[in-house]
Amino acid sequence: MVRLLRPFGRAVTYTRWLHLCIAVVWPSMWLFVEEAWWTWVVAGAVLAPAGLVPAMRTVEGLQARLLLTAHREDVENTDIVVAPSASWGERGRLVVWLEARLLLGCATAVVSARLVFATVNLLSAPFTGDFTEGGLWLRDAGPWWQFLFAPVPLVALAVTVVASGRLITALAVRLLGPSPAERLAALEERTEQLLERNRIARELHDSIGHALTVAVVQAGAARAAGDPAFTDRALAAIEETGRAALEDLERVLGVLRESPRPVGGRPTLTDADRLLESARASGAKVDIETTGPLDSVPGPVSREGYRILQESLTNVLRHAGPVPAAVRIAVTDGTLTLEIRNPLTAEIPGPGSGSGLRGIRERAALLGGHARTGPHEGDWQVHVELPVS
Repeated sequence: MVRLLRPFGRAVTYTRWLHLCIAVVWPSMWLFVEEAWWTWVVAGAVLAPAGLVPAMRTVEGLQARLLLTAHREDVENTDIVVAPSASWGERGRLVVWLEARLLLGCATAVVSARLVFATVNLLSAPFTGDFTEGGLWLRDAGPWWQFLFAPVPLVALAVTVVASGRLITALAVRLLGPSPAERLAALEERTEQLLERNRIARELHDSIGHALTVAVVQAGAARAAGDPAFTDRALAAIEETGRAALEDLERVLGVLRESPRPVGGRPTLTDADRLLESARASGAKVDIETTGPLDSVPGPVSREGYRILQESLTNVLRHAGPVPAAVRIAVTDGTLTLEIRNPLTAEIPGPGSGSGLRGIRERAALLGGHARTGPHEGDWQVHVELPVS
């Protein structure tokens, strides 16, 4: 019982009924001038060319959002669009919507009025006879018990209000909703947003994660060493790494804020020396082998390669500690190859564990390359190949 009465406690139930009544206001006023059935035909004919006006879709969409849905005006609602009509298909759907709204509004208004008058007749018939001239249901005063049937048209009126409101809302979603082209455009925009969010998440994870890892390793080593000179070197390394991380953070925040000021360039593989020095200052022995001209690598590929190298060295420090690591960077036959190897001294992470390894694979895939991470001949290996053409 409570479930049946729940719609009558929602404001949208009555705004939907109001939306239908608004559709028949001007045709009803016309009836006072000319009482003829063809006035409704003329009203429908007038609406057809109005639906061909592109701005009419915006007017109807805003009105439908405000009165037919339970969403507030400031809440995004993609079921009903408010953009002007951009194609003949959208204009055609709008014409059908205007005609259907007029027809359903007329039927709802007539049925609602008759049910109201029927209720009044049932209540007053036993005492005063028919309520309206000509009679709707009853002509003469009847037995006193007829007023007991008054709830019947009231229940029918309630069903009419709820059912017509849900029907007009379903029609609005179908006829005023986004077209296939608009759905595709919205999907592409959403995809671009998700890709940008993932890219920013990777940038923050790699830069800030690397800085925090180096700082933690350096601080722990300085405390254990008890050597003032080593402590000074560790603090200098922490300071340099922190400064670089702040630059990266400011760059990412500038993108998020859409700052008009130009942000600094992202580091590339030509700046890899500072990564190696940071890892060496943390106690790791890093050997690097470079083959081919790094300057010829395109900027996007070089920047992603830098982040891959950064995350790989961060994982070495985080999971293996200050162990020897071998880095190989090669540019040959239109391919950039990155390989980072270190001895396995800790538990081997699974192929899908850790957002860092997932970020490496995502970076490689976005550039049309591929990445392999995992044990290889007794070492942990990160092997990435990126096309540079």
